[in-house]
Amino acid sequence: MIHSEVTDAPISVTEHEKLVCGPSCGAVVSFAGVVRDHDHGRGVVKLHYEGHPDASRVLAEVAAEIAALEGIAAVAVSHRVGDLAIGDAALVAAVAGPHRAEVFAACARLVDEVKARLPIWKHQHFTDGTDEWVNCP
Repeated sequence: MIHSEVTDAPISVTEHEKLVCGPSCGAVVSFAGVVRDHDHGRGVVKLHYEGHPDASRVLAEVAAEIAALEGIAAVAVSHRVGDLAIGDAALVAAVAGPHRAEVFAACARLVDEVKARLPIWKHQHFTDGTDEWVNCP
């Protein structure tokens, strides 16, 4: 099972874990990348994520690559676009399989690959009134 989605709707770890759970899976590992209130010593008020039209395709490719790894039964991953507040989940991933070692490694690789390859850009708004764009290639 593979689920991948770029969405402007809220995303949750619980929903992603439900997507990957199955009777053959003894391990489910999940991750939530959450909007924090600071970055490099500066206070953050909110974020806006802007996605390239290819973002959904790239996310699906990454999810399929991880799902094809030995010992992986299911992968679910979503990334938000649009306006996010402090505490909102921007990236959620869940990976399941029979054994924990492969699943932990696959979830870490999934998050790293999404961060490295997904064409989504982050626009940070700071408490001092300034802002900046951060490229998430």
